[in-house]
Amino acid sequence: MPFLHAVPIAARGFFESGALNYLIEGGFFMWPILALFILAIAVIIERYRSLKLLETDASALREEVVALLSEDRIEESLELCDAARGPVPAILSNGLRKYLVLRRLNYDPAQLEQQVIKSMENCGVHIVAALEKHLPILATIASVAPMLGFLGTVQGMIVAFGDIEANIGQQNIVVAAAAGIRVALLTTAFGLIVGIPAYMAFNYFTGIINEFVLQVETSAAELIEVVTLRMTLNQGEQ
Repeated sequence: MPFLHAVPIAARGFFESGALNYLIEGGFFMWPILALFILAIAVIIERYRSLKLLETDASALREEVVALLSEDRIEESLELCDAARGPVPAILSNGLRKYLVLRRLNYDPAQLEQQVIKSMENCGVHIVAALEKHLPILATIASVAPMLGFLGTVQGMIVAFGDIEANIGQQNIVVAAAAGIRVALLTTAFGLIVGIPAYMAFNYFTGIINEFVLQVETSAAELIEVVTLRMTLNQGEQ
């Protein structure tokens, strides 16, 4: 496989680039930051693949469902939602199935509306919880990685002042402090390099989920409005 042939080249490039030297020179705190970096990449890839499900055209589906419900074609609208892919169709399907059952039981329109809303809200809560899975890990990495970097900075400055004190009068103060300051700068930079993308990814995924919640609320409101109107018309015809 081409990928396997590329691995030694990539590894050699990593060592020749000096990246490994930076990790070693940066001291102890570079390694937990590196572990957080790897974990952040894994979470970002996993969440991106999962949230791709939200790219279905919920507005088009919602319009079709509303059109079918306005004609009292409940079973067809339910089949349409079941055939569609994504969380929004699943929530609409849950509400329609509840409506169909309660309608056959001759529930009062007010009670039916409350039960359908409750059913869709419960379904939505579970789906949102699944969509938010692992996002707290990203939020934690976004906070902890820079803090570890700053902690490495403190350690580097302690080393730098220790070197100054140990070599005072023997060599240039700047030379004596250079190693410790270098460690301080490396850990701070690496912590920010890991923390900033994690924070941006967390906000990006949160925005997608918030948009999804808005779609669910809009879909639920339209569904309830059409269902209630349909039941009122049916009662009037009777």
